[in-house]
Amino acid sequence: MTDAPAYTPPKVWIWNKASGGRFANINRPVSGPTHDKDLPVGRHPLQLYSLATPNGQKVTIMLEELLALGHAGAEYDAWLIRIGDGDQFGSGFVGVNPNSKIPALLDRGGAKPIRVFESGAILLYLAEKFGAFLPTEAGARAECLSWLFWQMGSAPYVGGGFGHFYAYAPAKIEYAIDRFAMETKRQLDVLDRRLAENQYLAGEDYTIADVAVFPWYGGLAKGWLYGAEEFLQVREYKHVQRWADAILERPAVARGRMVNRVSGEPSGQLHERHDASDFQTRTQDKINAPK
Repeated sequence: MTDAPAYTPPKVWIWNKASGGRFANINRPVSGPTHDKDLPVGRHPLQLYSLATPNGQKVTIMLEELLALGHAGAEYDAWLIRIGDGDQFGSGFVGVNPNSKIPALLDRGGAKPIRVFESGAILLYLAEKFGAFLPTEAGARAECLSWLFWQMGSAPYVGGGFGHFYAYAPAKIEYAIDRFAMETKRQLDVLDRRLAENQYLAGEDYTIADVAVFPWYGGLAKGWLYGAEEFLQVREYKHVQRWADAILERPAVARGRMVNRVSGEPSGQLHERHDASDFQTRTQDKINAPK
């Protein structure tokens, strides 16, 4: 390992310079709003404020899966939150999620609006609300929730750990990349061993565990995250590949991945979603088509 410049932490850490890297302009050591801005509200009870990051995709995939099952009450308005522009620090968004992270959901279907934040909490809330994608038998339910919370605890090592130091940090630090690449591959191995013996993570049925894990680890397996497909040798995880391919065949997953997307092919970007017909009429290729 190459020698890194020596760094002695100060006795008291003080935020007196930008951290550098791709997201330096939105990183700060305090919470709360930076500006006043109300959130838009559409016509459906479920109002989603998000961006098609892996965490954001979990919720839009879940909502599209619920609609595919015939749950009309899962109709939703999806509003775009551009985190690079600091939309998540507006007063309205902070009111729904004091942690200023996407996704955030507001259920206005009852006498009093219910806010739900953290993607895993939103998946669990929707699964219980509609009675879908969450087993009711005690053992199967425990298995499903275990994998759901495994994802919530593990993915920060992939995103904030490996992804940050490999793709976004202002300097390549060998120790940091090695440390988090090792952990990311260990996690992929955990999944691969589980999926060698089961069709899906909780067993033979597709559940919110798969909805939660797929955007992160399916994304890694398919080379969508951080340009690290070759570096991590993701093709060697054959069972993860099989599982990811099966999930990609689901039409609701294809739709969910499009919502609030602002990168990639224009035909795959639906910046806002307010009706099922938007997939045919309001993707960026159609909006930008010559009149």
